[in-house]
Amino acid sequence: MSDDELLERRTTAAIIGAFYEVYNRLGFGFLEHVYSLALERELVERGHAVQREVIVTISYKGKPLTTQRLDMVVDHCVVVENKSTSVLPAFTRRQTFNYLKASTLEVGLILHFGPTAKFYRIVQTHRSQVDERSEGA
Repeated sequence: MSDDELLERRTTAAIIGAFYEVYNRLGFGFLEHVYSLALERELVERGHAVQREVIVTISYKGKPLTTQRLDMVVDHCVVVENKSTSVLPAFTRRQTFNYLKASTLEVGLILHFGPTAKFYRIVQTHRSQVDERSEGA
């Protein structure tokens, strides 16, 4: 799949740009909450719609089971999961993939505000296999 064919390419590029802006200004070592607030502010200043602490319903056999909180949804189309740990927990990719399965959204970004800034793109099209791409600086 080429870059032009990537789902939500413009929104994910904007989020990644804002992520690096926040990381370059704050560096490593703050709590996740600090990075989430700064990222929200940066995205809003750049003209994006940001929803924080978005609740999605998890269903089992077609019936509601419980709810789950998403860190952030940008422009009503991309789930953003922020992490500020030294090492990204192994379950984070699966967690984000499951958030996409539980919602109607198809693209997720994991933004790791770790010792080195890194992001991971997760796609779950609700009609095909997962497409995982990771990049970082």
